[in-house]
Amino acid sequence: MAEVDRSKVHPFVRATAEWTWRIVLILFGCYLLVRIFLEFEQVFVPVALAILVSAFLVPGVDWLDRRRVPRSLAVVIMLLLALGVVATVLTFVGRAFVHGFPALTAEITETIDRTRQWLVDGPLGVDESQVRNFGSNIISLMEHNQAKLAGGALATATTATELVTGALLTLFLAIFFLYGGGQIWEFCCRLVPRGTRGRVAAAGVAGFGTLVGYVRATVIVALVDAVCIGIGLAILRVPLALPLATVIFLFSFIPIVGALISGSLAVVIALVTQGWLTAVIVLAILIGVMQLEGHVLQPFLLGRSVRLHPVAVILAIAAGIVAAGIVGGLFAVPVIAFANTAVRYLAGHRDLAVSEGDGSFHYAQPDDPHWDTKSIDDATASAGLSVEEAVGVSPADAEADIERGLDGSARRPRRSAPEHDADGDEGSAARDADDRKHTGDEKNTGGTDADESS
Repeated sequence: MAEVDRSKVHPFVRATAEWTWRIVLILFGCYLLVRIFLEFEQVFVPVALAILVSAFLVPGVDWLDRRRVPRSLAVVIMLLLALGVVATVLTFVGRAFVHGFPALTAEITETIDRTRQWLVDGPLGVDESQVRNFGSNIISLMEHNQAKLAGGALATATTATELVTGALLTLFLAIFFLYGGGQIWEFCCRLVPRGTRGRVAAAGVAGFGTLVGYVRATVIVALVDAVCIGIGLAILRVPLALPLATVIFLFSFIPIVGALISGSLAVVIALVTQGWLTAVIVLAILIGVMQLEGHVLQPFLLGRSVRLHPVAVILAIAAGIVAAGIVGGLFAVPVIAFANTAVRYLAGHRDLAVSEGDGSFHYAQPDDPHWDTKSIDDATASAGLSVEEAVGVSPADAEADIERGLDGSARRPRRSAPEHDADGDEGSAARDADDRKHTGDEKNTGGTDADESS
């Protein structure tokens, strides 16, 4: 086979071709990962949620652990507190929805009547019979699609069952992640070759530290968004203010676009129930909260944890939504933040600043070096060292020389191994005295020779 003359190909063409196939390979790998995620979505989503829950609760668990509370008890306490807060919020939201839904229905009906009257008497001049038949057409459409509606209801019931199963699996996994996450990560790192196992373990710990900071900052941002918009809705007497604030809180876990989408729902409800003036005020509140989030909260809180450009965040969210829907949009930024920190650590950026409080985590330590004589023989031969030269040297010194591949002229001065005999310590002391006497004789001889030569 004839050898290809690479010098005839322009360097730019060679570089472009090499980068192209590498990028294509990376994109193909990402596509395979997305396909695997979608195939096993019911398993991976609870795992990802459990990791996020663990990242949010692990500072509290570690705080209790440092105060001599058993870690198992600390995990139970933090989970019970979290479940109690969630149950309390859901209780208040459910009561507010039950009490506010009839008023919302009445106001929507009144708004529809006003809109119908405006369509007939307004500048559009729509025929009254067409407006009157609009409701009848909707009813007939529902009657002709009862099978599809029944199938949708069954799908909803199936989805509810999957949600309950996923919630239980998330809780189960969160317990083990909080209690023994370090051991689980150490076990996962055993799949990595021994030479890079320590760096991979440390990179994973650094990425998890970034994830802890991201989750904590996102919860604070979502809480501020929900409280500010919820107070505005309550002052303006918009129906279902508390449920709308809860929806805004949940959607705010999707950075930048989550609060905007959920806030738009509040604007629509304000428009339907209170009129355009109230809707404009709600829109102004929403824009003000978005400005507060974008210029104050996210740079101050998320900027210290994530270090991602807003364009990268938007593109990641868009790609996640296209690939896996709302779930993809929820997990896109945490995955990018984790990968960004881990890759930068592996690339050598060990001075990477992590969020405060990360020093309390349980860092995964690499395994102790395994002193394998066969691998040492092979390595010494490849480095130009004989086996006799390596004998008697400490493993750390020999391994350092082997890794650097030093030649004979640049090797570290080696210490000879001490000789031992049956005399024990007395024999060693006697030999040391003889050595010192012999050294003194040599010095005296050297001085005499110098005098004679002078």
